[in-house]
Amino acid sequence: MSTLPFYEPVAGDFAAVNQLILDQLHSRVPLVEKIGHYIISAGGKRLRPLVVLLSARACNADSPDQHKLAAIIEFLHTATLLHDDVVDTSDMRRGRSTANALWGNAPSVLVGDFLYSRAFEMMVALGELDVMRILANATNVIAEGEVLQLSKVRDANTDEATYMEVIRSKTAMLFEAACHSAAILSKASSEQTEALRQYGDALGIAFQLMDDLLDYSGDAAEMGKNVGDDLAEGKPTLPLIYTMRNGTAEQAALVRSAIQKGGTDDIAPIRAAVTDSGALDYTARLANEHADRAVALLAALPPSAYRESLELLARFAVKRSF
Repeated sequence: MSTLPFYEPVAGDFAAVNQLILDQLHSRVPLVEKIGHYIISAGGKRLRPLVVLLSARACNADSPDQHKLAAIIEFLHTATLLHDDVVDTSDMRRGRSTANALWGNAPSVLVGDFLYSRAFEMMVALGELDVMRILANATNVIAEGEVLQLSKVRDANTDEATYMEVIRSKTAMLFEAACHSAAILSKASSEQTEALRQYGDALGIAFQLMDDLLDYSGDAAEMGKNVGDDLAEGKPTLPLIYTMRNGTAEQAALVRSAIQKGGTDDIAPIRAAVTDSGALDYTARLANEHADRAVALLAALPPSAYRESLELLARFAVKRSF
């Protein structure tokens, strides 16, 4: 992932953050370290620590504290992944077996708890009360988003507004908190701080919209997860909600039935329905609107290679295939 151009201006910072993450995985319990190292080494795009580094540098920050904040954000994110995979009974993430598939649900949940608590230990060491306030609120909102999503599983009556509330809470919130706290840590102006906070929200929504689109149009090998995973879990994501609302009566009935029973028995006709109904085009259009908004918000920052990378990242969010 690091070959993508928006990583280049903070390559040195990124290496320091990766080392800090590994250093902070220490535990007197070997299984904690084993599971922690396994999920951290799975890689992924590491976008949340990336936006911390780019946001801080775009605000002219130059302090090891931004490395600590980036590591904290990655630990919070990794903890949510461990818990998500247990809740969703997922067996594959980033092309590898999930931790719960290898070690079971209980160790995965408990190591997720360890990563949360280690993140808050690191926050205390950072000593920035405003940053702690932002991140404490974010973890609450993310948990609420996960519970809201869980309450809507196999609920074919879920509307677009509820779906947007879910993705704003469970995905966009951590992007928003990453950018917002980086700006606070960097002593940015109130205008720049608010612009970066909103940028994180718009970027996170664009990313999640594309994830939900790729669940029906992507390639499993390229994405590192199974196509149709959301449908298998009975999650009413936007492509399905749009198809039920705007598709033919036959398409709507097909999707409604698939959500209510879960599973991927009807994945081929469902993929055809979300394409033919215009649901994928609609989802892509909405994602692009949020990416455009993210780019526009960056006008509050002075021109720099870091601002340019934040712009490239927003464009990547909607152009990617993984």
